[in-house]
Amino acid sequence: MEGYREERVAPGVILWESGGAPGTILPDGCLDVIWNGRGLVVAGPDAAARHHDGGGRHHVGLRFTHGRGPRRLGVRADELRDTTVPLDAVWTDAAVRGLAARVADDPVAALADLAVAEPPGEADRFGARVFAALARGSDVGALADALGTTPRTLHRRALPVFGYGPQHLGRVLRLQRALARARAGAPWADVAAAEGFADQPHLAREVRALAGTTPTALLG
Repeated sequence: MEGYREERVAPGVILWESGGAPGTILPDGCLDVIWNGRGLVVAGPDAAARHHDGGGRHHVGLRFTHGRGPRRLGVRADELRDTTVPLDAVWTDAAVRGLAARVADDPVAALADLAVAEPPGEADRFGARVFAALARGSDVGALADALGTTPRTLHRRALPVFGYGPQHLGRVLRLQRALARARAGAPWADVAAAEGFADQPHLAREVRALAGTTPTALLG
């Protein structure tokens, strides 16, 4: 296939396909299980953008948003921050072999099945609530108050769920909102004002820090 496509296949889970073209991957506070044409890997949350060469191979992945990845995969997100490891570093060999056999035949169907398979026990709504609030632009202090906790405790609880604290996750999600506004046609000065940046240079510095480029280049 060429290009990239994605679809939501379960609450907080996105199935995506890529033709293997090189590109920049922006931070998003998510965990991904990926079939890269050779094997299954887990991509942890990135603190900043990284380049992916793609290798020209068809990739299929599951992106676990809203803090669902650690519970589904049985791993702390902060243990995988800024790294990609083989799935057998997280799961048992037997579990990986079973999934790999199905993925080799039909990666889209196999990963779609994985998306809807829930581990036993009651789901923890903490991650979903924090992610959704920060995606709306909530202040970290106000969010801690709403959860009946302190910013320090919120930070500690967020690390294993997202890979970094709520302050950094809020920055990452604000960058995504800013980029969405710019792609919709809003001038960067208007984007900066709408997303609470002090001014357009402040937005440009944040884009440089998180995406490693300029706003214009990022939009392109």
